[in-house]
Amino acid sequence: MASKLYSIFSLKCPTCHRGDLFPTPSFSFRQPFAQYTHCPACGQRYFPEPGFYYGAMFISYIGSGFFCLGVVMLLHWVFGWSMIASFAALVAIVAVLFVWWFRVARSAYLNLVYGFKPDVAAAVDSGQLNVTPPTTVKST
Repeated sequence: MASKLYSIFSLKCPTCHRGDLFPTPSFSFRQPFAQYTHCPACGQRYFPEPGFYYGAMFISYIGSGFFCLGVVMLLHWVFGWSMIASFAALVAIVAVLFVWWFRVARSAYLNLVYGFKPDVAAAVDSGQLNVTPPTTVKST
């Protein structure tokens, strides 16, 4: 379970946990929606079929809803902020975390579909795999 969480939150390939899912860091905001077509380390395809990431939208929606409710309730009920100040703070927080959350939702969905394969990770570590460099897809 800990390796799944590592893969999700470090935005690594679910199969080998070595390759990156995205070409840019999450907080760079340069090409925020660009994603590799396959893993640069093991070759796992990140877009197995058209519309694959529709499930990630549900993960993002549910997680965002609970996060937003939690932040506003915490600021309003615990810290005594006004509703307007609580929502203004929420908008600022969401604006900063939007790209990161988009990427985490995609990573979580990939990890639901694909599992870790220790033999593939060992092949990557030993340099036995010859993978073509990935291209990027600018998806939304």
